Amino acid sequence: MPLRDLIQPINFISPYEKRGRVVSIMGLMVEVEGLEAWCVVGSRCLLENRFGKMVEAEVVGFRGYIAQVMPFQSTEGIGPGCAVIYEHSKAQLFPCQAWLGRVINALGQPIDQKGVLPLGHKGYSLSHKPPPAHSRKLLTETFEVGVRAIDLFTTCCKGQRMGIFAGSGVGKSVLMSMIARFSKADVIVIGLIGERGREVQEFIQSYLGDEGLARSVLIVATSDEAPLMRKQAAYATLTVAEYFADQGMEVLCMMDSVTRFAMSMREIGLSLGEPPASKGYTPTVFAELPRLLERAGPGTRNRAHITGLFTVLVEGDDHNEPVADAVRGILDGHIVLERQIAERGRFPAMNLLRSVSRTMPDCNAAEHTQAVSEAKQMFSIYEDMVDMIRLGAYKQGTDPSVDIVMEKVPAIFDFLNQGKDEKGDVRVDLANLIQLIGMNHEENLTPANEA
Repeated sequence: MPLRDLIQPINFISPYEKRGRVVSIMGLMVEVEGLEAWCVVGSRCLLENRFGKMVEAEVVGFRGYIAQVMPFQSTEGIGPGCAVIYEHSKAQLFPCQAWLGRVINALGQPIDQKGVLPLGHKGYSLSHKPPPAHSRKLLTETFEVGVRAIDLFTTCCKGQRMGIFAGSGVGKSVLMSMIARFSKADVIVIGLIGERGREVQEFIQSYLGDEGLARSVLIVATSDEAPLMRKQAAYATLTVAEYFADQGMEVLCMMDSVTRFAMSMREIGLSLGEPPASKGYTPTVFAELPRLLERAGPGTRNRAHITGLFTVLVEGDDHNEPVADAVRGILDGHIVLERQIAERGRFPAMNLLRSVSRTMPDCNAAEHTQAVSEAKQMFSIYEDMVDMIRLGAYKQGTDPSVDIVMEKVPAIFDFLNQGKDEKGDVRVDLANLIQLIGMNHEENLTPANEA
């Protein structure tokens, strides 16, 4: 290891050991006395359990002069009187280019059995603040993801933050893997927060593959891990993305899912005694969501764009539940996946009328914008009439314009259906869409910035 890589870790070493002791344990929370002179919220310490094992923990609050500490692992083996050793007051990661292709946990430790994880020479704070609003660049350049339905109907810009809202089992993970493999980002940072243990290897090997993994860093915290571990995995994901953006690389930051981050925050908040608000979520949850999500977004003079793609697991397929509603108000657009569409065998199962990209008109040509507008008008008519036709309340030939829509829309849906190994090309796909809707596009070739 180069000498410069040792400087920052050495700075964390104290000339003497600062010790406290456990005085009580309640649920996930461990109360510690004797460290109040050094500890602040966010400080790290080590709990020595009855079996001599050291358990890393974080200070999450205070009750008078008693520090409230939450471990990153189980509290098993910890009891009153156990020693607590203060480590440092600033949680950091030391990313470097060698992290590409690696899988790590929330503490920056390798979990992929590929050997030691090299460390960079500069520490990045896990609780870094988002860049000032006035320093960010404007969003003007299209970001192609290789998925036809998204590139055509919810076009993304570099530096945009999009949400994928869906219930469980509707295809979020497969859609994320397609975007990871097909998008034109330099680096992809993927946070798997609260995932099932089985799905981690499945996502890496079956969905992401060697090609996708080679330009990716995965931060993983499974559902069985402590809530603090799941919370920190989300912050670690944005921290690693910020490192690569500082190197001038276009970063795609993906997180699955923001809902499980919110659930971990809820567990921590309730353990601290915060009052539950909407659906049991504490006020801190809704304060932390923008602090997390705003770290992605447009670049600054010294930092490239971080394009964010965040999945939201809507409970009971309710797209207006508290977390979904809060996240939708923070992000720059949302892609809505619906179970009913997935059950009809269409993938991705996007509701094209409910999905919105707020930056889309600014980064598309006028021809593209008009084609999407005409197609959405057709979808709207189709949705209004399809149930009437099934019930026999509409007879074919009554309205020629409706008959045309009922003929064309199923063909458009078939065209947008896409296999997980099939990559889209937005120029070819736009030409095919224009042909399917029958738009006279020769008169509408003026780019949006010249219109």
